Amino acid sequence: MSPLPDRTAVEAAAARIAGHVRVTPVLALERGAFGSGPACQLALKLESLQHAGSFKPRGALNCVLTAGTQADAGLIAASGGNHGAAVAWVARMLGVPAEIFVPAIASPAKIQRLRDFGAMVHVGGADYTEALVACETRRAESGALAIHAYDDADVVAGAGTLAREFEQQTAALDSVLVAVGGGGLLGGLLAWWGKRVRVIAVESAGCPTLHNALAAGHPVDVAVSGLVADSLGARRIGAIGWQLVRQYPVTSLLVDDNAIRAAQRALWRDVRVVAEPGGATALAALHSGAWHPAPGERVGVIVCGGNADLAALV
Repeated sequence: MSPLPDRTAVEAAAARIAGHVRVTPVLALERGAFGSGPACQLALKLESLQHAGSFKPRGALNCVLTAGTQADAGLIAASGGNHGAAVAWVARMLGVPAEIFVPAIASPAKIQRLRDFGAMVHVGGADYTEALVACETRRAESGALAIHAYDDADVVAGAGTLAREFEQQTAALDSVLVAVGGGGLLGGLLAWWGKRVRVIAVESAGCPTLHNALAAGHPVDVAVSGLVADSLGARRIGAIGWQLVRQYPVTSLLVDDNAIRAAQRALWRDVRVVAEPGGATALAALHSGAWHPAPGERVGVIVCGGNADLAALV
């Protein structure tokens, strides 16, 4: 097994992908924004403005560049949509083919996004896990480089560059809220910050992979449902993310679909930021009152994806 990603791995990933991925902006908000309390200092990291509409290109590109010539046969991945779009974007940039397997719950907008990047798209299976099985079968036939959506050390280290960048753009943060699906982005944040910043892991009640793992003391399968199933719909927390959580404990919170939708609409209404439901999940914990910052706390919120159905914002 590869060693767990750490700050050194994140630094190496940042050097590797520099000049290819975007440095996404941070929006510093007025005190009290989104129910944060009058003394809270709140900053949004707008990773929704990254290439392909989410944080995913950081990890996908780091994985491919690390692999070198193994990518010459093409890229292949299973995804709820965002990771697939990132892999397809990387493939187009490098001039190699990409095959992406998505479940039937993937949104039509995300499927079209994959095709717009030139990927061959296979739609089938009830959820991400079933799409992954089909992807692995095809990979054995094609010889393409498989890029796991979240349980790969290079993918996690690439995701960690978001934390490194956020830290460079803001005053010292006390807490950061992040949405969790398979745990790749969570793992990347922990690899960079360790215990220096309190990481608050926010999940949909319909996709509680981390929450249930913490309750059981080990990763367990969960039923996947609800508004964010296409983006945060892993059945089980990834091994890398789980090991990093055991090393650097996090605060785990659940929010429901109503809170997620309300946060998504509030982002558009109040700051004109387009976020998909998964991208608004972290903010939902603050906006709904599921989490209350301490007076004067410096809080970061990661808006991790923007591939939204625009009709849902109004």
